[in-house]
Amino acid sequence: MTSAHAPRSAVIGLGSMGLGMALTMARKGLSVTGFDINPDAVAKLTQGGGTGCNNITEAATGCDIVVAVVVNAAQTDAVLFGEGGAAMAMARGGVIISSATMAPEDARRFAEKAKGLGLHYLDAPISGGAAKAASGELTIMASGTAEAFAGARPVLDVIAGTVYELGCAAGIGASFKMVNQLLAGVHIAAACEAMAFAKRLGLDLDQVYKVITASAGNSWMFENRVPHILEGDYSPRSAVNIFTKDLGIVGDMGRRETFPLPLSAAALQMFMMTAAAGMGRDDDASVARMFAMIAGLDLPERRKE
Repeated sequence: MTSAHAPRSAVIGLGSMGLGMALTMARKGLSVTGFDINPDAVAKLTQGGGTGCNNITEAATGCDIVVAVVVNAAQTDAVLFGEGGAAMAMARGGVIISSATMAPEDARRFAEKAKGLGLHYLDAPISGGAAKAASGELTIMASGTAEAFAGARPVLDVIAGTVYELGCAAGIGASFKMVNQLLAGVHIAAACEAMAFAKRLGLDLDQVYKVITASAGNSWMFENRVPHILEGDYSPRSAVNIFTKDLGIVGDMGRRETFPLPLSAAALQMFMMTAAAGMGRDDDASVARMFAMIAGLDLPERRKE
């Protein structure tokens, strides 16, 4: 960033994570614009103290920092470098904070594109969920040049509880995120399998949750996702299709490295079966519903208001 003024920032992608990040930035005094294809999300940003925009160019024009919080590498490429993308509208010397989960080679490719346009690129995947995005307590697994970190600092300081500085090259952060996603996907699939198995055994599922969360079999994902099953609420906080994508990337990386990944491969098939059964856009705890369908089990239904 070359200017001495307070940095202007934009968030492209106002889903559950991006909107929380943008609202946190506005709440903590940063100048923030934003765009999403969902006009309701744009309106929520404006209501929360930011500036909702009609398109990416409008949101990114003159910005020193652009945060891209979309679903995958293809969307990141489109919103940053495609027609009407943010990169061409930004202030020269600005920094892109790229937070989508993607393969390391995609992160490296985007860093080169940014460099060619006189911009810095921070490979900065995120973890923590929508609640921590809204509270400014995300974990960020970041890699990039010293200049990229310096330029991104005003935003990193307000959206993150912890920023891991993992190296000077794009792609390292993405690799760390894929290790995280391997574990997250396996843990979700295992939690869903365990709860469906408990139902088959005739156990009280509320009691199972209480006992397991106080026992060695607990995991962050078990504790976070099983309440969705108990409540019968599969509205997507994180969708099944996220893990068909992410565990697919893990598998691709394993093939390139000639490294066996049997547990993540099994978990991927569980998410694929759930998506094939029509639940791809539903919450990833829907893997439990897939087991219920196969085994003829009745899981809890959503409680009436």
